[in-house]
Amino acid sequence: MCEYCGCQAVTAIDELTREHDLVVDLIADARTAHAAGDAETMAVIARRIAEVLGPHTEVEEHGLFPALADEFPEQIAGLEAEHRRVEAVLGEAADTTPADLGWPLRLLDALNLLRTHILKEQDGVFPAALAGLSTEDWEAVEAVRGRAGTLLRAAGGQ
Repeated sequence: MCEYCGCQAVTAIDELTREHDLVVDLIADARTAHAAGDAETMAVIARRIAEVLGPHTEVEEHGLFPALADEFPEQIAGLEAEHRRVEAVLGEAADTTPADLGWPLRLLDALNLLRTHILKEQDGVFPAALAGLSTEDWEAVEAVRGRAGTLLRAAGGQ
């Protein structure tokens, strides 16, 4: 993904970006499963995406976004609303494969939204954060990451 502004030199953004990369790979897997008509695999992938996004979203919404909300209130509110929309569809598969035959298409729609959302963050939020956040803001982001954790470390630093 984006490498032109240097924001990945910041540990917090590097981790968020690597989580995005993992999610993008999982989105491709979900599309492949859909093409094969495999709703069960789609549900497993949806749960995996939700696992990655849990701590990721916490870092964004409780660390990064608050530091940008005064300057970009509409954009941050829009990103948070997109988080809720994606989480709702992923949540339908939290325990099992949804019986609703419309769910696989809802999942694909949510994953398309998520893919666009990731680009907004990487091309807009992350460079804005690099340019505008103070040392104290970055420390707050790191503190949230410390509480939230990341699946990247659990997965061997993917």
